[in-house]
Amino acid sequence: MQLRYAFRIDPSPGQRIALGRAFGCARVVWNDCLAARQDAHAAGLPYPKSAHLSRRFITEAKQTPERAWLGQVSAVVLQQSLRDLDMAFAQFFASLKGTRKGPRVGEPRFKSKRDGRQAVRFTANAKWSISANGKLNLPKIGPVRVRWSRSLPSVPSTVTVIKDSSGRYWASFVVETDTALDLLPELGSDQGVDLGLTHFAVMADGSRVTSPRILRRAEKKLMKEQRRLSRKTKGSNNRNKQRTKVAKAHAKVADARRDFHHKLSTKLIRDNQAVSVETLNVKGLARGRLAKSVHDAGWSAFLSMLEYKAVKHGRTLTKVDRTYPSSQICSACGHRDGPKPLHIRAWTCSRCGTRHDRDWNAGQNIKREGRRIRAATQTAPSTPGPGASRRRRCE
Repeated sequence: MQLRYAFRIDPSPGQRIALGRAFGCARVVWNDCLAARQDAHAAGLPYPKSAHLSRRFITEAKQTPERAWLGQVSAVVLQQSLRDLDMAFAQFFASLKGTRKGPRVGEPRFKSKRDGRQAVRFTANAKWSISANGKLNLPKIGPVRVRWSRSLPSVPSTVTVIKDSSGRYWASFVVETDTALDLLPELGSDQGVDLGLTHFAVMADGSRVTSPRILRRAEKKLMKEQRRLSRKTKGSNNRNKQRTKVAKAHAKVADARRDFHHKLSTKLIRDNQAVSVETLNVKGLARGRLAKSVHDAGWSAFLSMLEYKAVKHGRTLTKVDRTYPSSQICSACGHRDGPKPLHIRAWTCSRCGTRHDRDWNAGQNIKREGRRIRAATQTAPSTPGPGASRRRRCE
């Protein structure tokens, strides 16, 4: 299982210049190769191969006066930029054919030096290393101080150096881990989780987690910094400084939300053998009047954390389809009492007379439906269809 570990780094002023040079060279290679492919497509010619682009825009370009400065950075950085472009085109074509899961992906676009995020990647061929004193040695950049918050579980395969829109530098390591080393002791408990806005999560056992409303609480400060930015002269140094302040304010909000998601998802995975959650139509909910609150909650990011942590620690995450009427079914007798407006937070079952809290009842129903899905999944292989034994031998 591949995991990514990101740590803050503190490059010196000279190293920041060298990193800026690497960002710029990688960006130029991307743009040159993208332009070549677009020109070939406009002329009705097939897309040039990666080997041809590498030879023309990296190897041969270093010998020309116009692109001689490409030799000042590691060649691996340039090759990885071309590989990223190949991957972007592959995802684009897969999206057009419908073979790629998820939302549609657009055609690769040109990069600008004014983009908020800049990144370069070093593979093992670049011969980067981590010294005994904990510094990250990067080719043609030097030893960079890393703010280690934990030790890496194994030797990383690649490292990506990132500069975000707020001016912070990060080193992101890709590490291959053995999931057997992170397995948690088996438990007999399972949990159903109903996600919401007033309460971020209501559990089947009745416990509730209040929504932190991080964006709402920081809204006044964000508006103040954004107002200052709008008053600055475009292109001035003061505007650039204020833009960084706005980006730092937004980064603080994103960091606080990510920290909240990590703590809650880790607690759920550690305390339960199985967790059942309802898949939500976040894109559709984000089009309504509650759009800002939906984005502030960050349900999709939270579910992604639950998913990979369940795999890492040997737990089971069951996703209940969004069409399941968890808020309409009585958890006591199973009677479906019909849809109810959002302002109704408590209701009484018309059959058995049980008084229900809307969210708690939904959490209990999600837990029960998750158990049913897991039971159906476990019993499915016991009734093989025709030709199943042949498929099993082939596998």
